[in-house]
Amino acid sequence: MNPAGQVAIVTGGGSGLGEATARALAAKGAKVALFDIGMERAQAVAAEIGGIAVKCDVSSDESGTAAFAEVAEKLGATRILVNCAGVAIAMKTTGKDGAHPLDIYRKVIDVNLVGSFNMIRLFAVRAEALEPLAGDERGVIINTASVAAYDGQIGQAAYSSSKGGIVGMTLPVARDLARSGIRVMTIAPGIFKTPMLAGLPEDAQKSLGLQVPFPSRLGEPSEYGALACHIVENQMLNGEVIRLDGAIRMAPR
Repeated sequence: MNPAGQVAIVTGGGSGLGEATARALAAKGAKVALFDIGMERAQAVAAEIGGIAVKCDVSSDESGTAAFAEVAEKLGATRILVNCAGVAIAMKTTGKDGAHPLDIYRKVIDVNLVGSFNMIRLFAVRAEALEPLAGDERGVIINTASVAAYDGQIGQAAYSSSKGGIVGMTLPVARDLARSGIRVMTIAPGIFKTPMLAGLPEDAQKSLGLQVPFPSRLGEPSEYGALACHIVENQMLNGEVIRLDGAIRMAPR
């Protein structure tokens, strides 16, 4: 699909991988809606790229439905969805304070996994009703997993569970939506220079980067955005997870 002129929704679009993807799609001519909870930054990015910022709790049916309706009213029918919204909470299964709190585990699953599926289903039911484009394509969905889905580290039980769920649903959802001409892909990033890591001292960032076989550095969000754009444009990419990680395999800690 050529993104030029198409409407794209990027969740978590106010920062990190989402922001980079929103900018990359806008540079290719897409009309981009940024879904986020923190509106100040999302609105600033939207203003810079000529898009719109929409407040949305991705894990909420009501909030998601309202957000999609707002995009339809302001920009038109959506053809592209990139799920970047997520949370990362590190906590061991047991610790000095006892067992991992169940509510924290549920929160990570709710935002990362349930939130991704919520956006998928709300997008897909609308995209199915659209007229097909070239090659009988109606839409493209890109999810964000993590190498933690495969190489979860100590303290990542909740996070790895949520990202492993995203990996696991990629193929069945792609199969579900194939009849409608909607492709579904997932990117599993390694260690990227997101706001959380960018706040670390330079020495710490360099140390993390040296764990990557090649290139031995942190990934740039723009590299994620470039891959997302390629997935949109390459119709043969469907039902697969791409590790974007410089060949890293995470150690236990």
